[in-house]
Amino acid sequence: MASPAAATLTEMLDALPEALQDRAVEHRREYIHHLRDDAAWDRAFERTKPGLGAAARRARAEIARGLAAPLASSTATP
Repeated sequence: MASPAAATLTEMLDALPEALQDRAVEHRREYIHHLRDDAAWDRAFERTKPGLGAAARRARAEIARGLAAPLASSTATP
């Protein structure tokens, strides 16, 4: 059974001429592809978040001990 949102989308598509339906479906296909890609990146980021936090803590500790220097800001003007 389709969700209410999917049913609404189907009704909207059914109201269009067939040529426009094809165009609309292609746009939705691309949009859904991007949504899935974004979701995959979000999952990947969630898996790496603990490691990124640990790396940031190590970098701050090295800077505090004088073993490293912060990177130059990308917003600095020459």
